[in-house]
Amino acid sequence: MRDAAILRRMLSEPEGLTIAELLAGLAQGWGINARSAEYLPVGFGSYHWLVAGHFVTVDALEDEAAYTSLCRALETARALHLDFVVAPLPTTAGPVVWRLGPRYALSVYPVVEGDAGDFGPHRPDDLPEVLELLTALHRAPIPDCTERADLALPGRSALAGLDSPWTGGPYSERARHLLVEHADDLAALLAEYDALVEQVRPTGARWVVTHGEPHPGNFLRTPAGLVLVDWETARIAPPERDLWFVVETAGDPVALALYRLRWKLADIAAYAGEFRRPHEITDDITASWTYLQGYFPLRSPQ
Repeated sequence: MRDAAILRRMLSEPEGLTIAELLAGLAQGWGINARSAEYLPVGFGSYHWLVAGHFVTVDALEDEAAYTSLCRALETARALHLDFVVAPLPTTAGPVVWRLGPRYALSVYPVVEGDAGDFGPHRPDDLPEVLELLTALHRAPIPDCTERADLALPGRSALAGLDSPWTGGPYSERARHLLVEHADDLAALLAEYDALVEQVRPTGARWVVTHGEPHPGNFLRTPAGLVLVDWETARIAPPERDLWFVVETAGDPVALALYRLRWKLADIAAYAGEFRRPHEITDDITASWTYLQGYFPLRSPQ
């Protein structure tokens, strides 16, 4: 999983992963023996199935560092021991992640009956409970396994090299031309981000366990109240990493501005990287092109 903001709905199943491989991983890792899996085109950034009464997630891995970060984030969720945290189930050997070859990693969750929100602002009626849960999270002891967040903008290199053609696939040049058209505004926002980073550079005193993406889509409304899912981006960071999703002013205004801008720039960088890489026309890649265009113009007209 990535520490970025890309929210691409996973309409298509992952390339190069068969259902047989998925079921074999469940049997070997968790002792879950099943003959079929129902693909669920829900959520963003990860692939999901319903298998034998379990909610099964597969994350794509860019490299070994991504695998290590995923393991540490999901182990964090389990180590928190908070009632509102929907944590992964351990394998029979103990870890919560099972490697499915070099490209994918598997995790398993209990099925939680509840209604998920949609990405966007939280409903006003939910805000007090959301803030209460985030406050409890930020006050929790930090597990030893939790990774510290990096303030560097993920995927930033994908926004460079705009002068040469991109040849990854059918959307490559369209994406490059879009970024070239708005290159001055993009450069200004990157400079603004760098300036904010210098002001927020940590002393360590205010950093806490954060979820990273506490938008409404990652909360489920259950009969017992709200629960928080999708812990792949759990990191030690300033609390504003979570709070900017919920509040306009509470917290450090500089850190809130940093993480608000980071979400936008990390999303753009993630889409740019996607279009620079080899790709074909699929429902997912077409949706990504729509989402990328939605970020422009970068600045509101005066």
